[in-house]
Amino acid sequence: MITLLIIFFPLLAALMLLFVKGEQVKNIALGAAIVEFALCLVAFVQYQHGNTTQFEVTYSWIQSLGINFHVGMDGISLLMVALTTFLVPVIILASFSNQYRNPSVFYSLLLAMQFALVGVFVSLDGFLFYIFWELALIPIYFICLLWGGENRARITFKFFVYTLTGSLLMLGGLIYLYLHTEGAHSFDINALYKAGQSLPLSGQGYVFWAMFMAFAIKMPIFPFHTWQPDTYTVAPAPGTMMLSGIMLKMGTYGVIRWLLPVAPLGVEHWAHLAIGLSVIGIVYASCIAIVQKDFKRLIAYSSIAHVGLISAGILAANVQGVQGGVIQMLSHGVNVVGLFFIVDLLQKRYGTREIAALGGIRNLNPQFAVLFLFVLLGSVALPLTNGFVGEFLLLNGVYQYNAWWAAFGGLSVILGAVYMLRSYQTIMLGETNSVTATFTPLNGNEKTVLIILCAAIIVFGVYPKPLLDIAEPSVVKLVEGVRVAMGK
Repeated sequence: MITLLIIFFPLLAALMLLFVKGEQVKNIALGAAIVEFALCLVAFVQYQHGNTTQFEVTYSWIQSLGINFHVGMDGISLLMVALTTFLVPVIILASFSNQYRNPSVFYSLLLAMQFALVGVFVSLDGFLFYIFWELALIPIYFICLLWGGENRARITFKFFVYTLTGSLLMLGGLIYLYLHTEGAHSFDINALYKAGQSLPLSGQGYVFWAMFMAFAIKMPIFPFHTWQPDTYTVAPAPGTMMLSGIMLKMGTYGVIRWLLPVAPLGVEHWAHLAIGLSVIGIVYASCIAIVQKDFKRLIAYSSIAHVGLISAGILAANVQGVQGGVIQMLSHGVNVVGLFFIVDLLQKRYGTREIAALGGIRNLNPQFAVLFLFVLLGSVALPLTNGFVGEFLLLNGVYQYNAWWAAFGGLSVILGAVYMLRSYQTIMLGETNSVTATFTPLNGNEKTVLIILCAAIIVFGVYPKPLLDIAEPSVVKLVEGVRVAMGK
């Protein structure tokens, strides 16, 4: 029952918000998001550590086609739901200083997107997973289209086409698996696992590429990334945070939950190429980030680099790589939301995101400089910050697969430090100029958002054990099943 509440409460709140007018819309949306996070905390308390799926609910949906409303959570799913329910109230609070036309529709779309994202992370039926996957696209499409910046129609259309193409590829792979299930055809996750593992290498190769390309577009991975920088840049700040902090995790989660177990021979045969694309994306995006003049665009490219390492670690198909991927999904979500929020703070105060136009802000607001620095250090994976734990495990996992790929993947840490620290130096240090002569103090909401994010960065960097303990049994079970299917 707790799973159903976590799924459908945001949808009910979103529908209710459509009938609310005035400034109270923000407060009601925030209250609903906090209640959703409280429901997730209840699930955390009730969760029994182990490798089993818990809180399962199954209802027959389209019985003639073997489609069921089947949901539940293991350790991996629970952490993804926790990330979603933690970040959405933070993102809503971060938007309080902005004014959006038709706020009831805007905040309703944010909560509707949360409903679909949670559905993706708890689905245990392939068709249901696809439905939630598609539903997540609709709210963010309208958020970007209606409240985005310059050229939003063209850029949002490109984003929609890319994502829809990936979705159709994934649907093709799921239907192919469905047609190979034994007995009465079924979309149940275990039936699809069994069907995929029974296929010959050629069949698993088809499934691997159909599903990998769908997930690669969503993350995104080189060369399927071209929609991302423009979309992240043109989207309104809350939309960018939802896209980068949570929505791209649909792709990395899909690789763990739906790609590795259904096509283990395909992973074994083709992982070197997929990891190669991921590592190329790390170096390529990092180099592009170094030369960016727009701070928001720089962070967009840095996100491609971080996700490339997550993808490479997961595809290495060992415990360290997959667990590192899970932990880094959480860390990246927190850090990238913090960075995009900082971009929004700068743009609201100065009307520009040009790095070279800023400078000396530390002289005007040392408190903001310190909070900014904490977020930045988490992003560059400084030890004792949340970013370090995941990146260490990821590089360990990739090294076990191939030392050369690990060496090039490790460039993400070095190059990331180059462009992030240099940007901080230019924006925050030095002397103030005519643009930055005044800095409006942070209001209470803005301080609260940054303090919450910085606290998460420090706490889970110093003491990541709770997250590791929740994820490990499910990760070990999944990896062992994949390796047995590979014959190892």
